[in-house]
Amino acid sequence: MLDILLKGGLIIDGTGNPGFYGGVGITGDTVHILRGDPDTVGVEAGRTVDAAGKVVCPGFIDMHAHSGLVILAEPQHHPKVRQGVTTELIGVDGNSYAPFHSQEDLLQFVELNSGLDGNPPLPGSWSSVAEYLRMFDGQVAVNIAYIIGNSPIRICAMGWEDRPAAASDIHNMRAILREGMEEGAFGISTGLDYPPGSYADTDELVQLSEQAAMLGGIYHTHVRNTLGDRFLDPLREAIEIGRRSSIPCHITHLYQRVTAPGGGRRLLHLVEEAREEGLDVTFDSYPYTLSSTRLLILLPQWCQSGGPRSLKEVLRSGEGRERLRQEVRPRGPSWNETWLTYFKQPRNHLYEGRSLGEIAELRGQHPVDALCDLLLEEDLQISYVAPGPNGATLPDFVKHPLSMVGSDAVLLGDFPSPRTYGTFPVILSEFVREERLMSLPEAIRKMTSFPAQRLGLPDRGLLRDGFKADVVVFDPLQVQAPATRQNPKVFPRGIEYVIVNGVPVVDQGQHTGALPGRALRRGQAGTY
Repeated sequence: MLDILLKGGLIIDGTGNPGFYGGVGITGDTVHILRGDPDTVGVEAGRTVDAAGKVVCPGFIDMHAHSGLVILAEPQHHPKVRQGVTTELIGVDGNSYAPFHSQEDLLQFVELNSGLDGNPPLPGSWSSVAEYLRMFDGQVAVNIAYIIGNSPIRICAMGWEDRPAAASDIHNMRAILREGMEEGAFGISTGLDYPPGSYADTDELVQLSEQAAMLGGIYHTHVRNTLGDRFLDPLREAIEIGRRSSIPCHITHLYQRVTAPGGGRRLLHLVEEAREEGLDVTFDSYPYTLSSTRLLILLPQWCQSGGPRSLKEVLRSGEGRERLRQEVRPRGPSWNETWLTYFKQPRNHLYEGRSLGEIAELRGQHPVDALCDLLLEEDLQISYVAPGPNGATLPDFVKHPLSMVGSDAVLLGDFPSPRTYGTFPVILSEFVREERLMSLPEAIRKMTSFPAQRLGLPDRGLLRDGFKADVVVFDPLQVQAPATRQNPKVFPRGIEYVIVNGVPVVDQGQHTGALPGRALRRGQAGTY
């Protein structure tokens, strides 16, 4: 007898093949596929869901999630699971929370990265990757896959300073990475605009990637956007690291920037050339023209050497302020298109969703002085939203055969990027149904089996007998993402059921409160 039977729906199994009608049975945390009409073969189930007129597909896998702390503080994870997300890759952008050899370093790093992942009270203590992963088992709504950021690796081996790695440092970092991967991590990530991981040069990253490759891991990279021509050269470095270390290279949130000096086709051509050369290169994209990250990314790297305490000294000093006024510029078109969010001080709540240009005018300050003062007042935790991807070429990245889906969602503040609530449904509605830029089976493959293959998840990403029961049921004619920049915290419509490890988390469009997620560990099929 089945626990749950989803019958009468169009089963799109994640392979990219056309759908077929039948039933999806769930027993425990395992899927059984029933072709044809289950009623005619006498299938019994504890609960039967009529999925007629709906699509039944594997749960969506987010290849870029900033949930490493937020989900521990808010485990029901409404913004993501209501989109159909059942598995997230955390530890991205080089910014992850294990391993740390000292609690002091962990807490300093939490503060440094608080504009991306918040600064909630930690629900416990941990040091190793194994201890960190145990925090998620049966405690959160979705599954967690973990990748080790090179920032904690560097902090453990070298501290917070901006200096080249010696041979002994490389040896120690490789050992730290090896241990973390043996405890379940899926590889190494870098965020080469985020100190202290950004202090690593190409050779250092090649040697770490060689170690990850030996254990079957991937290199997941936010490229060094300040490198060379600031257009093609950052991508060339990522591909070179993959080539020299023989590691699968995954370039995250790849798109043509609004301020890029060239076209999107040239970026995609570099990836295609690498594939033709025989390199294993893939990427992910999100379907919005708004970027979002921690406000600290606007500051030059010299002022962040030494960690958050040293950074605050620079922000307070007159000499530091003068230099910052000369060097700091908006990453988007202007300060008036750099909208801030995530203020904890009551006196600053009036700034939620306002641009830095407007805030500076209200405060009677230069924008850089306003930025520095607000960072000090808010313990560095502010996030911002700004124009990022070029809307004219963005579809070329999202629909590309080598592209997966990574929301890059920042789950903070009153005015996050709308992609936080809408990444996956907006692809199903606008990119598939309305604009017909790709087929529905292909879009679902990008969200399910393709990322599962990239990570090496052996029993997820497909609806297939014996696979884990991560399942989404949605209405292909009604699914949509109404979130906007001005009103971003709006749940999608048309996603009716989300089942994680056989347990309904979204049931008839409502969150059940269930927390069946688990940490997925490299090399282990669906187990704790």
